[in-house]
Amino acid sequence: MYPAATLEIESPETIENWRPLVQWLLAIPHVVVLYFLGIAGVVAWVVAWFTTVFTGRLSEEVAGWLAMIHRYQFRVTAYTGFMYEEYPPFDFTRTLEEPGGSPVSVSFEPQFEERDRLTCVLRIFWLIPIAIFSAIVYFAATILWIGAFFAVLFTGRWPEGLLDFVVKALRLNLRANTYGSFLTDQYPPFALE
Repeated sequence: MYPAATLEIESPETIENWRPLVQWLLAIPHVVVLYFLGIAGVVAWVVAWFTTVFTGRLSEEVAGWLAMIHRYQFRVTAYTGFMYEEYPPFDFTRTLEEPGGSPVSVSFEPQFEERDRLTCVLRIFWLIPIAIFSAIVYFAATILWIGAFFAVLFTGRWPEGLLDFVVKALRLNLRANTYGSFLTDQYPPFALE
């Protein structure tokens, strides 16, 4: 269990068969918003790096921004991947706890004080192993997502094993992102939990 970031997805037992064909189109407004949030995320990341390296602490305001961006990203990813049907809210709540209103629950417990400045300075290098592992797992999940596309298209259901693996891959990706965006100094585990 990695307490710095949690992700849960309440996926329905059945999904309407047409959703894999068009749900990604319905998500285009969210993808546009994510583009601009990504720009804000880079700014927040730079601010987080400087404040953590020079003061040894992370600002709650910056942590809130980073949490909101990560939460928005994973809600849109799960929706685009037809893991649930409810249209994701345009929610820009900058809280660390899950504000609700979506089947995708993303919460954070960042480390604000007593940060290890050296690991923050070298974070980009420490991030490489977990980023490679996460990319490999996410690539496998993407291939399984293609299989799930046809399963949902013809049966209206996600195969349980595929859904479980994809959710675990998303969780791993969230943990790597949480570590990479300075929300914690705790290294994410190389595990699918």
